[in-house]
Amino acid sequence: MGIVELLLLAIGMSMDVFAVSICKGIETKKATLMQVITCGLWFGCFHFIMPMTGFFLSSFFASFIDRIAPWLAFALLAFLGVKMIKEAFSGEEEETKKGFGFKTMFLLAVATSIDALAVGVTLVAVPVEVWDAGKNVNTILGCLVISLITFVFACAGVRIGNAFGTRYQSGAEAMGGFILIFIGLKVLLEHLGVVEFMNNGDVLFGLLVPFAGTVLGSALVFIVREELRESIRLVLNGMAGGIMLACSIWILLQPTVQEGKVLTAAIGFIIGVFFQYMLDKAIPHTHVFTKAEEGPSSKLGHASKVMLSEMIHHVPEGMAVGVIFAGMINGSGSIRLAVAAAVTLGIAIQNIPEGAFVSSPLWEGGEEKGKSFLMGVISGVVQPVLGIATIIIVNAFPGIQAFVMALTGGALLFLVLEETIPSMHTGKHSDKGTLSFAVFFCIMMILTFYVRG
Repeated sequence: MGIVELLLLAIGMSMDVFAVSICKGIETKKATLMQVITCGLWFGCFHFIMPMTGFFLSSFFASFIDRIAPWLAFALLAFLGVKMIKEAFSGEEEETKKGFGFKTMFLLAVATSIDALAVGVTLVAVPVEVWDAGKNVNTILGCLVISLITFVFACAGVRIGNAFGTRYQSGAEAMGGFILIFIGLKVLLEHLGVVEFMNNGDVLFGLLVPFAGTVLGSALVFIVREELRESIRLVLNGMAGGIMLACSIWILLQPTVQEGKVLTAAIGFIIGVFFQYMLDKAIPHTHVFTKAEEGPSSKLGHASKVMLSEMIHHVPEGMAVGVIFAGMINGSGSIRLAVAAAVTLGIAIQNIPEGAFVSSPLWEGGEEKGKSFLMGVISGVVQPVLGIATIIIVNAFPGIQAFVMALTGGALLFLVLEETIPSMHTGKHSDKGTLSFAVFFCIMMILTFYVRG
């Protein structure tokens, strides 16, 4: 574990403390400098003691867990990350007792550092390697870094709680959870030896740019001051649909047919449609503009169902980026960097309205802007994850490249027919959505064939 991973780990571990510290700041109203430092010291010290305890206890059994250690690290970090994300959206507030006395702070420090004890176990499997020193010294220094960053976040949390109230609490916990899951996944994939392609800057950039489009679209909620006008929404919706349809036909289906693999294209296409249909039926979600609810009955709130609806959209989009970059890596004839770049750019552009279609309606429905933005961002997380998974699978079995392309094309087409087109006809200005759809379909078609040469 290098310095970057250590800092990410420390920040991720600090987010739970940050959220609790915000609660302390809220209840204290106006914390003194001594109270801020006291809070930081409690949390900081326990975030040194707990991981060190976990590390030294695990060291006695290190010889027995060498083979399973990466899996153990992934399981622990993923469990902790999912737990933090679940708590972030549970709607339950952290339990806190007023004051910074011994009993109150001791209970809070122990409760928020249990996760750090589990993380200490993973330091045996993923040792800190930052300084030119022995394993134990590196671990001690690494835990000091975790302690120091926790101290800073705890102090900052109290101050922010005083100033801004609860608006950042759920976002802090959720982001910490995602950081822990990311580190655990990275450890496991490195152990399996299937992430060499991540050293290719073009591939890494291609996987992240579409996600950046989702983040940008979600961030529009901080700019708009009123409800998104219907005509603008229809234009954006048409843009997203036109790009998806063009990607489905010209980038994913047409090359397979052109190679003479018509049956492969047909079978993959039908399976892709069925795959997306099953996702649509298996996951509870709400189509935000048509107000239609699909999937099994669930106790999930409206915001979560809207987020899941867009997350379903991002599944085939992530697969599309992944399969194209896998073809580029494997040297497939028709897939060059320019084609991969066109796919990346097209999906990134259409992700902007998709991110906005989560954050803006949620804000208009009464959610705070911070949570609305976060829900939009979370909806796009599956995209790079599915992209990476698709690259790994296609690299392992290069013969399925054409099949996966056709499958992804079918899934994208299902989305266009199932949601994009119906939502373009929910208002008085549907012609604007239709024209936008046609224009961006044409632009994406021209871009695709131009880059192919």
